[in-house]
Amino acid sequence: MSKKVVKFEFEKDTKNSVRFKEVPDEGAAPILGSVYVQKWFAGNSKTIEITIEKKD
Repeated sequence: MSKKVVKFEFEKDTKNSVRFKEVPDEGAAPILGSVYVQKWFAGNSKTIEITIEKKD
């Protein structure tokens, strides 16, 4: 199993959610790209982190 913490920064507000864009590691391709998080959870956050665990 391997884990990866992916960092995201605020991109824009939508009606009921907030869009965050991935901040890839230097020289690496994005893993997820953009993600939408519901406003009730995201609040006023400008950055988020998502941990992905790959099960082999």
